Amino acid sequence: MRFSQSFLDEIRDRVPISDVIAKRVTWDRRKTNVSRGDYWACCPFHGEKSPSFHCEDRKGRYHCFGCGVTGDHFRFLTDLEGLSFPEAVQQIADMAGVAMPQPDPQAERREKERTSLLDVMELATQFFEDQLQQANGAKARAYLRERGLTGRTIETFRLGFAPDSRNALKEFLAGKGIGKEQIEACGLVVHGPDVPVSYDRFRDRIMFPILSSREKVIAFGGRAMSPDAPAKYLNSNETELFHKGNVLYNFARARRAMSAGSRPGDTGQNESGAATIIAVEGYMDVIALHQAGVENAVAPLGTALTENQLDLLWKMTSQPVLCFDGDGAGIRAANRGVDLALPHLKPGRSVRFAMLPDGKDPDDLVRQEGRAPFDQVLANARSLAEMVWQREIQGGSFDTPEKRAELEARLKQVTAVIADESVRRHYGQDMRDRLHAFLQASSGGRGGERRQFERGGRQGGGQRGGPGARPQNTSGPTAVSDRLARSSLVSGQQVVPSLRESVLALTIVNHPQLLFDEYDEISTIEFDHRDLQRCWAAVLNAAAANGPRLTREGLVEQLDAEGFAHLIAAIDQQIRYARLWTATAAAAPEDAREGYLQALALHQRSKALHWQKRELERELAHATEEGDLEAVPQLLRTLQEVQFEVTRLENQEAIIEGFGVLSGRVKGPAAR
Repeated sequence: MRFSQSFLDEIRDRVPISDVIAKRVTWDRRKTNVSRGDYWACCPFHGEKSPSFHCEDRKGRYHCFGCGVTGDHFRFLTDLEGLSFPEAVQQIADMAGVAMPQPDPQAERREKERTSLLDVMELATQFFEDQLQQANGAKARAYLRERGLTGRTIETFRLGFAPDSRNALKEFLAGKGIGKEQIEACGLVVHGPDVPVSYDRFRDRIMFPILSSREKVIAFGGRAMSPDAPAKYLNSNETELFHKGNVLYNFARARRAMSAGSRPGDTGQNESGAATIIAVEGYMDVIALHQAGVENAVAPLGTALTENQLDLLWKMTSQPVLCFDGDGAGIRAANRGVDLALPHLKPGRSVRFAMLPDGKDPDDLVRQEGRAPFDQVLANARSLAEMVWQREIQGGSFDTPEKRAELEARLKQVTAVIADESVRRHYGQDMRDRLHAFLQASSGGRGGERRQFERGGRQGGGQRGGPGARPQNTSGPTAVSDRLARSSLVSGQQVVPSLRESVLALTIVNHPQLLFDEYDEISTIEFDHRDLQRCWAAVLNAAAANGPRLTREGLVEQLDAEGFAHLIAAIDQQIRYARLWTATAAAAPEDAREGYLQALALHQRSKALHWQKRELERELAHATEEGDLEAVPQLLRTLQEVQFEVTRLENQEAIIEGFGVLSGRVKGPAAR
C-alpha cells in the first residue's frame, strides 16, 4: 500500500534516526555529540576501521563518507536489512507508537489471500519432506547421499520428494480442506482451459523449497530423478507469491550469515575484511557450500541473474562476488553479468568475479577437494574492470593502427553505459591506462598511440560542453565560479534554480509517472532554491492526492493554480536553452528516466561533498581548539581533497550551464 506524506513525516519526526541505527552500530564516543543529536560510527554497510558513518537527528538523515550510502529511517531498514518499504514503515510506526493507516478493502482481501496461500505452501513443503522419508523416496535419498549431503543439511534446507503421481499432492491438500482455487493459485498443479483435469506440477522430483525474505515458502524447484524428463530442473510458475526474477535462493539465510560476520580470513570476505555475498549458479552449489561452512551463498533460480536480483545482492553488500564455472558457458554467463552490472555502478557499489577451474562447479569442488580450493578461487576473484579489459582483448590481434583504434572505441563504448558520472570517469581513465601499458608492451614503447588516445579521451570528455574541445579555464577556479554565477538565467529579480535542480524538477513535472516508479528516491530530494522547495512540496501533495492517475496536464494545472506557473516557465526555458531534451515533455519515458537518474546522481554527489566539507571544517575547528596537532595535518589534506572535488563539480556545472551563453545562441551577460 502507499502511505501519505503526512503519515511518513509524523512517524519520522517521532523517532530519532539515531534510535533506529543504534541497534546496528556502536557510536564513536570521541566524535559523537549526543546533546546536538550528532552521531558517528563505523559504517554498517561496508567494513572500515575509523568511523565515517554519520547521522543527524535534526535532519533525520544518515550518510557515509566512505562508501557514499545515504538515506532516512526507511532507507536504512530497506537497504541494510532487506525489508520491503511497507515493512520498514511498520517497524518505524511501532517505534513511534502510531497505528498504521487502514488499507483499502481490496488490499486487505489480497493480503488475506496471500497469507492463506503461504499456509498452503507450508503444507505442501511438509508433504514433500514426509515423502522423502517414505519407501517411495528411497531413490531420492540415495541420490542425495551420493551428492554428499548429510541428514542435517537435508533438514536445514527442508529438501523433499514429489512422488511419481499425477494427484498425490492434490489429494493430500484436498484432504486438508484446501480448495481447488488455492491449489491452482499456488502453482502446485497444471490447469487451464485445455486441461480437462488438473494434475500435480511436480512429479518424481527432489524438491527444493524457495523462501521469501521473511523465510516463508513461496515456490519450489524440482530436480528430475528420471534422465528422460523433458526438464532436468523445473521451477514453480509465476504466482501472487512468486516472481522468479525478484528472488534469490537462500537469500534470508545468507543475509543472516553476512550480518553475523565472519572471522578474518573466512571465505567470502571482501578487501575491507567485511563478509560479502557469493552468487553461484544452482541450488546444489548453495547447499554444498553451506555444508562446507560457506553460508553466505545465494543463487538465481535457473536463469541468468536479473537486475532485480543484482539489486538484492547490493542491498546486502557493496561488492558481491559472482561465481561462475570455468567452461565456455560459465565465461559467457560472466560476460552477461558484466553487462548487467556496468550501468548500475555507483561509488561503493561494484561486483567481483570468481572463475572456477574448467569443468568444475562449487558443488564438485568442495565435495571432491574440500573448502580450501574454493577459498582460493574467491581470493583470486577479478574486479569488474579486469573482466571488461580481458573480455575486449581476448583472442584479438592489434597489430595495425585500425585494430588498435577499434579496441579503443570499444572500450569507450563499454564504459559509456555507466550512469554514475564519477564512476564512469574513473573507468575511462582505468581503460586508458591499461591500453597505454598494453600498446607499449606490444609495440616496444610506441608513444604516438598514447598521445592520440589521450586526445581522444579529452574530446570525449567535452561532449556535454558543446562541439569540439571543452572551454578552457584560463583563470583558474575563481574565474569558473564567476562564470557559473553569471550563467544562471534571470527573470526580473528571480534567479532560476541551478540547472541540475531544474532538470530534476522539470523531468518529474513533464513525466509524473517517474514519481511513482522512483518514489523512495524522489520524495527525499532536498532543493536549495526556495521557490523550488515550495513547488516541490506542491508536486508531492498532488502525487499523494491523485496517485498513479496523476497526469502531466493535471499536475501543471494544479501548479499553475498554486502560483508556480512563472517558475515552471522559467526553468522550462532554462532547460531548452541548455538543450537538455530528456527533461522536456517530448522525451520518451525511458530517456527521461535515464536523464533524471544521471542528474540525481550528480545532485546527491554534490550534496554529499558539501556535507563532508562542513563536517571536516567542524572537526578541524574542534581539533584546533583541543590542541590535537596530530590530527590537524590529515584533516587539512582531506579537506583540500574534498574542496578540489567540489571545485571540479562546479567547473563541470559551469560548462553545462554556460553552454547557451558561451555558444553565442543566447543573449546574456557573457554575450553582451
